Amino acid sequence: MDLSAPARPALRLAVIGHVEHITLGRVSAVPRPGEIAHLETPRWFPGGGGGIAFSQLVRSPAEVHLYTAIGGDEAGAQVEAELARTGAKIHAARRNEPHTRDVVMITPDGERTILVVGEPLHPRAEDELPWDLLARCDAAYFTAQDPGALERARAARVLVITARRRSALSRSGVRADVVVGSALDAREASALADYPVSPAALVLTEGARGGRIETSSGTVGFPAPPPPERAAGAYGAGDSFAGALTFYLAAGLSVPLACARAGIHGAAVLRGLDPRAWQESLRLP
Repeated sequence: MDLSAPARPALRLAVIGHVEHITLGRVSAVPRPGEIAHLETPRWFPGGGGGIAFSQLVRSPAEVHLYTAIGGDEAGAQVEAELARTGAKIHAARRNEPHTRDVVMITPDGERTILVVGEPLHPRAEDELPWDLLARCDAAYFTAQDPGALERARAARVLVITARRRSALSRSGVRADVVVGSALDAREASALADYPVSPAALVLTEGARGGRIETSSGTVGFPAPPPPERAAGAYGAGDSFAGALTFYLAAGLSVPLACARAGIHGAAVLRGLDPRAWQESLRLP
């Protein structure tokens, strides 16, 4: 045995999608037309659908790869530097345009309202990125927009896709293992019949009620973990759930067991404003 050869990680995972420059803080209320809101205790971090799922996955023993796109301004440089600090493998396409910024307002009830400045930047299949590596990944979580990139992501052993990318999934002709979203979000609520190529499972969370899993065999529910006494902020809960779900599916858990475990990680971030500070570590079962 060659003892000098690096050991293969327990799991190799990929996230494919957008990472925004997030500025988040509290407001007393979402402003009505003509009003001004003051963002209190603001802080910034890389977030968005891909960024928060990635942040959850780097809290695991897995080797994590992020496929994304970075803008050519100060915001893009800040996001890239912060992502590099995680120690994960960052595969970033370059865009000659400003990096997308989000302003996230958290009201006293913990609910979030998001203003997206510009279009999210996504990796595309024609970008010169190490797409061949996906064939050696145990799972990939897809939250990009390009159907061609989704076709490349299908090379992973397990493919999880956010329900927000139903259009890309339909155009690609790819069969996902799991589509995940929120039944409480009009952009994500769907049924198996809505997909030209049905995923093996459709997972929809339902907040404090847990969620449901629809397959060709029918629909079953999964429980929600006990909520925190007070929800400080809801930003990132769904994306943390999706990241954790990807991890547990890659580890070999059934969809119901993976959902039950992922719920703990989604609920954990409700305890604070910055989801990265409250995400709990992922451990192999």
